[in-house]
Amino acid sequence: MDKKKVLLSVGNLEVKFRVRGRILKAIRGISLDIYENESIAIVGESGSGKSVFTKTFAGMLDSNGFVSNGHIIFRDEELSDTRAQLNDMARRSIASFKEKLDAFSKLEPGAGLYREMLALQAEKRERSSIGEEERAAQEKELNELRFRRTEVYNRRTALDRTKDRAEIKRAQEEISKLDAQIKELENRNKEEQRRQKEAAARDTEYQQQYARREAELKAKYDKLTQAEISPAVSERNETLAKEIYLSVARGDLIRRRRVTKKLLDAFREAMKLGIDWKDETQRNGIYDGITPRVKYVSETATELTGSCILDLSSMQFPKDWAQIRGTKIATVFQDPMTSLNPIITIGKQISSIIVKHQNCSEAQARAQALDLMEKVGIPNPAARYDDYPFQYSGGMRQRIVIAIALSCQPKILICDEPTTALDVTMQAQILQLIKDLQKEFNYTIVFITHDLGVVANIADRVAVMYGGQIIELGTVEDVFYDPRHPYTWALLSSLPQLADRNTELYSITGTPPSLYNEITGDAFAPRNPYCMKIDTLLEPPMFQVNDTHFAKTWLLDPDAPKIEKPAVICNLHERLMQAYNIQGV
Repeated sequence: MDKKKVLLSVGNLEVKFRVRGRILKAIRGISLDIYENESIAIVGESGSGKSVFTKTFAGMLDSNGFVSNGHIIFRDEELSDTRAQLNDMARRSIASFKEKLDAFSKLEPGAGLYREMLALQAEKRERSSIGEEERAAQEKELNELRFRRTEVYNRRTALDRTKDRAEIKRAQEEISKLDAQIKELENRNKEEQRRQKEAAARDTEYQQQYARREAELKAKYDKLTQAEISPAVSERNETLAKEIYLSVARGDLIRRRRVTKKLLDAFREAMKLGIDWKDETQRNGIYDGITPRVKYVSETATELTGSCILDLSSMQFPKDWAQIRGTKIATVFQDPMTSLNPIITIGKQISSIIVKHQNCSEAQARAQALDLMEKVGIPNPAARYDDYPFQYSGGMRQRIVIAIALSCQPKILICDEPTTALDVTMQAQILQLIKDLQKEFNYTIVFITHDLGVVANIADRVAVMYGGQIIELGTVEDVFYDPRHPYTWALLSSLPQLADRNTELYSITGTPPSLYNEITGDAFAPRNPYCMKIDTLLEPPMFQVNDTHFAKTWLLDPDAPKIEKPAVICNLHERLMQAYNIQGV
């Protein structure tokens, strides 16, 4: 894999959801590189985070979901290439940016003192308020009460007013009681905060020390930030100004003004803190949550050229996503009827996407749609072009969804359990179709499934997910024939094809962990028959088995006891060959 080009690079990704006043942490620190033209399968039980992970880099998170940490860098040369005219207006803008950056740069020599002043202010706030642990405990108690109130309110709303009057009355009484508890706790917390603040204010000795130390630091800071900047810094700021111009030039006038102000504020704070300008991660971080950074590459007398750093985790504007979703990253969902409009003809649904993204005529779009329908195996496409979705079988509808997804020739095709609703014969045909079309369109397949048996027929690599983390990653051969994580053992052992007649089908005991709570140790520990004490205390690192194989389990620690995988999956190769009629795996 090291010879392949990385298309999507995910680093320490965390995704959370706001649910009824609580925070659910669905993705917990995933790092993964996805390569060009490969097929990678993401497997795991329902609720392990498979769909949330792919929806994050497809820009399809629900409105209550957000990325709390990490990055998703999409390396697409066509989208990354950014050009802007270097006319008189551009030169004036760049000069204005540089003037402001030069003024900000005077603050850089005092960065160390500025950080000291921030630490001093934080210490004062800490003394004037309750401790961090106590504040967290108060917030947790309040959130629990609010959550209970929401649950009771929802239960009351679902009751029948004509039949359940007594139950409604009890629920209302419970709501009133919880409201009183919430109000009492809020008042108690405010009173505690007030007492702490007053106690700090009465500590005159500390207040005098604080004022004296603050004045000393400020005097030194003012002296250090008066010097003129060096020619090297001025040259650097020229480049930074061009990067700012390239980064804001992608939007309309109103957006440019708003983004420019936010960027300049971010640069001022970065220079006050004294970031390392040689560290690309820190430079990219200035743009986080504002706009994608465009790295300056070169210029001519009339044009600036840059390379956009496409971090999908911080992409905010719908216009930016419109350039990616559908054209660069497309999705095939589980149920084709949720993807197709029942009152629009099949052909129109394909051609409208082509017209929207490829700027071609209706006649050209129709010709491309007919060609796609033929490629995905629709018989006599010209005659079926004006049919409606209800006139197609389930397998044919899924073929049309694949045709729509491929209509703009995306770089990544996400297949979110696309064969679950189909029978076994049609499932095999759809899998083969996806693989055959990959050879022609050269897309990367990200295949989501809970069925490891399907993986053997579709994937080059496998990522096993559990509790919002990737707990094993490797090639198909690595994961199927040399699995190392006990959860992977359990998934493989539960394959129906491995059960003998008159024997009980293996199932994994217990349930996945609640992602509302902070998980200590290995998330799989409560269900792991090979659990050790360390599994309940410390989260295991990702151990490397070989160049392509990694597993997140303490069983791979050199000091761990040697445990053999279950006997039922020892001869997996031959048994899967027979069960799935797989050739050449």
